[in-house]
Amino acid sequence: MNLDCPLPYDEHELIQLGHGAGGRLTAELLDTLVLPALGGQPDGPLEDAALIPDADELLLSTDSFVVSPLSFPGGDIGSLAVHGTVNDLGMRGALPLALTLSVIAEEGLPLAELRSVLDSAGKAAHQAGVPIITGDTKVVGRGSADRLFLNTTGIGRRIPGLTPSAAGARPGDAVLLSGPIGLHGTAVLSTREGLGFETDIASDTRPLHRLVQALAPFGSAVHSLRDPTRGGLAASLNEIACASGLTVEIEESAVPVPPAVAAACDLLGLDPLIVANEGCLVAFVAADATESILAALRAYPEGEQAVHIGHCGEQARARVELRTLIGARRVVDMPLGEQLPRIC
Repeated sequence: MNLDCPLPYDEHELIQLGHGAGGRLTAELLDTLVLPALGGQPDGPLEDAALIPDADELLLSTDSFVVSPLSFPGGDIGSLAVHGTVNDLGMRGALPLALTLSVIAEEGLPLAELRSVLDSAGKAAHQAGVPIITGDTKVVGRGSADRLFLNTTGIGRRIPGLTPSAAGARPGDAVLLSGPIGLHGTAVLSTREGLGFETDIASDTRPLHRLVQALAPFGSAVHSLRDPTRGGLAASLNEIACASGLTVEIEESAVPVPPAVAAACDLLGLDPLIVANEGCLVAFVAADATESILAALRAYPEGEQAVHIGHCGEQARARVELRTLIGARRVVDMPLGEQLPRIC
């Protein structure tokens, strides 16, 4: 099994796989290079989508997908690209209006594979009720790309009353999770490395905008939303804790990890908290609205396993703490890099 180390290993300033993993290396790259070069604010919260200036609550999100392999149990790079962008808009409280889809294909890619991926993207967009209205196609020489990369951009309109932000969590908030974790990352890794878990594990990739719409009646009680993709639940909780300046406390016994995922992670020495997901969201909500919001989420198939996993503490200290099964506490750090590269 070839698991390339994504972490820096020498003194030279070179891009590493870990820089694209959504953890501390990604944050450092953004803060020290990307944001200063583009005129961004390094100290501000990094959101999944941005408001378009002077555009009446319109939001924009863009993402690139470099999955290996292209297909995996439960989905492929085409459906994943659509779902990922729809979900990024949703985490800012927006419903998708339209998508773009751009293709970078390597010379030699079978047309049948490209057709299958694009058919899948088209089907996913149709099922999500969002049109793909424009795009682009580029072909590069053999060895210049790993078969196929996709880029999607989405535009959405914010649902009235919903203004979630990574910086919006408040002391006493309940932390909710809409479903089990670890399915996507372990499904992709098992397929890539031929580990044999494919019969038991399928990716959870799916759109989450219906769940976000179900939160609309609760308005200002919904403070933060995040879909824990790269870096898993650990990265998402740390991002919100850091942006909000609060301690987040979660219960290990409350976090739903499917038995097959737990077995795969135990075999591979992985922490399920850092394994990527593509079909669940984490929500920070006012404590007095917890049960009502859980009921609203559970009314949909994609949220029927929604659970309350923790809360925001009163301490103004940006970190995540886990109460373990034996009652001890440990700090859940932001992942440095990514133990599972090329999964989204």
